[in-house]
Amino acid sequence: MNRINHVRQAGSFTEHRKRAPVFDKCRRFTRAAELRTADLYPYFRPLTSPQGPDVVCEGRRMIMMSSNNYLGLASHPRVKEAAIDAVCRYGTGCAGSRFLNGTLAIHEELEQRLASFLRKEAALVFPTGFQANLGAISALVAKNEFIVIDKLNHASIVDGCRLSFAQVGRFRHDDLDDLERVLQDAAGRGALVVVDGVFSMEGDIAELPGIVELCRRFGAGLMVDDAHGLGVLGVSGRGTAEYFELEADVDVVVGTFSKSLATIGGYIAAAADVIDYLKHHARSLIFSASLPAPDAAAALTALDITENEPDRRQRLWVNTRYLREGLEALGFDTGKTQTPIIPVFVGDEQKLLNLWRALFDRGILTSPVLAPAVPAHMALIRMSCMATHTIDHIETVLDAFEEAGKQMGLVP
Repeated sequence: MNRINHVRQAGSFTEHRKRAPVFDKCRRFTRAAELRTADLYPYFRPLTSPQGPDVVCEGRRMIMMSSNNYLGLASHPRVKEAAIDAVCRYGTGCAGSRFLNGTLAIHEELEQRLASFLRKEAALVFPTGFQANLGAISALVAKNEFIVIDKLNHASIVDGCRLSFAQVGRFRHDDLDDLERVLQDAAGRGALVVVDGVFSMEGDIAELPGIVELCRRFGAGLMVDDAHGLGVLGVSGRGTAEYFELEADVDVVVGTFSKSLATIGGYIAAAADVIDYLKHHARSLIFSASLPAPDAAAALTALDITENEPDRRQRLWVNTRYLREGLEALGFDTGKTQTPIIPVFVGDEQKLLNLWRALFDRGILTSPVLAPAVPAHMALIRMSCMATHTIDHIETVLDAFEEAGKQMGLVP
């Protein structure tokens, strides 16, 4: 009994003792609570259905317009069956890292398929795309060398730069003159230029021909994060480099399975010696548990479908053009998007949240994007098309935008 009382007293002390100052920032963060109170909080809303053109969110059937499931493979019967078979063969997890006990035969099979598909000598699979960028950048660029990045690159690229001891130079988004200026500063040192192939919020494509020319002139390496290009761009769906017919000019391709390939995981494809170096130096690979076999199997099957069913990509682009042209005809600003990522720029954050809520109430699930994900004056609704959307889906979305936009004074 004395011991029980002692434990209770200790618990009570823990609950009532003064909190350490390090937690003060948590108390000061009130923005999420304010949005919840106003019924304008858009994040962490649970789904109770697969990722498809229609989903069930909070008990309601809604049109999904914010998923990166571009080819509609996340609930494809073959993909699900492959994952189930892999669980039966390998179990649910590897209980270790690739470096030690966690390399499975299916990992190596997936790496060989990826390398062949992307026209590279070798590939390496990571647990996530985020970890692929962390591992590649922090391992490849050393102290006294230089990383050059587009200012709108994905957060995983930015964090990879932070983990490197290299100097980092940033150039204005898709501004080749500014890239040249930064590369001049890096002259005489090893330099790696890192860009998104497709920019995840704006939907535009990197100016890869000009970037390649500058990398050649200054002797810089080139790495492209093609998370949103794989399966979408190029005749065969190999991504941004294929789209520009520059596959031999991109040294390192990084990507993820969490978009077109229907599961989770990441990869790096490059020359064989680069991949072998990363196997022994990429900390996010060496010190992370391996990608589970079901995810590797799902990615393999999704890659096979991507290669052999080009009509999915064709339907994706039909839907993309229909939605973008419809929004622009209504008077909405979709920026410079060239891909199935379609932003609707609003600017003012309060108007943006009101628009998101109006669309949500009309059964349309979209993603409001606020600072710091974008600059404060560039608040936007981010949507993305899927191959499995129908024209009826898109017409319903356009009707909702027209009604809400006119009601809020956002369009004529």
